[in-house]
Amino acid sequence: MVREARKEELNDLLELYLYLHEDSIPAHDEHLKDTWDQIMNDNNHHLIVNEVDGKIVSSCVCVIIPNLTRNVRPYAFVENVVTHADHRKKGYARECLDYAKSIAQKENCYKMMLLTGSKKPETLHFYENAGYNSSDKTAFIQWI
Repeated sequence: MVREARKEELNDLLELYLYLHEDSIPAHDEHLKDTWDQIMNDNNHHLIVNEVDGKIVSSCVCVIIPNLTRNVRPYAFVENVVTHADHRKKGYARECLDYAKSIAQKENCYKMMLLTGSKKPETLHFYENAGYNSSDKTAFIQWI
């Protein structure tokens, strides 16, 4: 079942993120709590999860960004697409991306963007099959 994350699911998400690029779960301190509260209370921040048999197996984030161009239409940014290793290649991440797209359409976004650090052909093919392309824009990253 695809849905938005609930406040009590922070630990489940942090464990899932170990399959993304994290090597440990952050300390449960005030900074983590404040960040989680900020995410949960932001109407433009959608933390999407896919739950199977009561366990979160896949997730992505979709942030709606207000915009003054394109007839004052917002755009959506997708990040942190991840699936638990035991549940890959079953369509769960695609369902999360489709849910994100439905949010973007409802919010009248004119585009959706995502970045991936992966160069694996199967990952790039996955995003292409989900409707994204790598030819319309050029992405640049500056790490801080």
